Amino acid sequence: MSIHARSGCVAPKRASRPTRVIAATAIACALGFATATAHAATIDFDSFPVGGSGFYNGSDLAGDFASGKGTFTNNFTDFGGGCCWDGWAVSNHGDIATPGFGNQYSSYAGGGVGGGGNFGVGYTDTADITLASAQDVTGVYLANTTYAALSMLNGDGFAKQFGGASGTDADWFNVTIEGKLGGASTGSVVFYLADYRFADSQDDYIVDAWTWVDLTSLGTVDELDLTFGSSDVGGFGINTPTYVAFDSLTSVPEPGTGALLACGLALMGARRRSARAPQGVAKAP
Repeated sequence: MSIHARSGCVAPKRASRPTRVIAATAIACALGFATATAHAATIDFDSFPVGGSGFYNGSDLAGDFASGKGTFTNNFTDFGGGCCWDGWAVSNHGDIATPGFGNQYSSYAGGGVGGGGNFGVGYTDTADITLASAQDVTGVYLANTTYAALSMLNGDGFAKQFGGASGTDADWFNVTIEGKLGGASTGSVVFYLADYRFADSQDDYIVDAWTWVDLTSLGTVDELDLTFGSSDVGGFGINTPTYVAFDSLTSVPEPGTGALLACGLALMGARRRSARAPQGVAKAP
């Protein structure tokens, strides 16, 4: 008997129109959210003007500045001679050999991510970032500045040599990135820019390359605040130069409340229409 014989065969049913509408609505919403996810935003500072000096530290007294979809704190007090600032600066310097405060704008990785371009320099616990909208941050590249790295490696007039004379002192230097949403903390990520606490001193390190730091655990945020910690602390606070080089902050915008509400209402409407639709009438054989 042929497998194409009509007897005993049942034609597949086509989905009802209401069911197709629900499916189409769900797919449209999913595609919309996927498109938003595909458009990740990256703040890399490359379009920020740094002029002939190769750095910007707020000496024009403009205050906080924007780069990409972030606003970066900047405080500059003019004591003369280009001093002094805190919060954020922007630089393209990559001098990895010159020690001291005069080289505070260089990354110890030798320029920005990939070896060139601009990057951010965060200095002190006033280094905060306000995002243009709520974002799911995915991560950022961090590195030491040359000033901080060589201070830890060799010591200077203000800070100790990490590891001490014996090389076994359990020293460390870190930066904490705290996420906030509407002023409330969403969590924090700690990254060690130097760590000399290992049992085998051969494992001790000072970060000398751009390192990707995963920030997904912070969830949805509209602000990032940086703070520094160190084992080398004196009567006036941390002795280690509290700097970090910062590049390519990547985030994904959250779907707007309006878009979520619209999709929800559309799906509810499609379901209600489906529930009210008349059932098909079975045909006599």
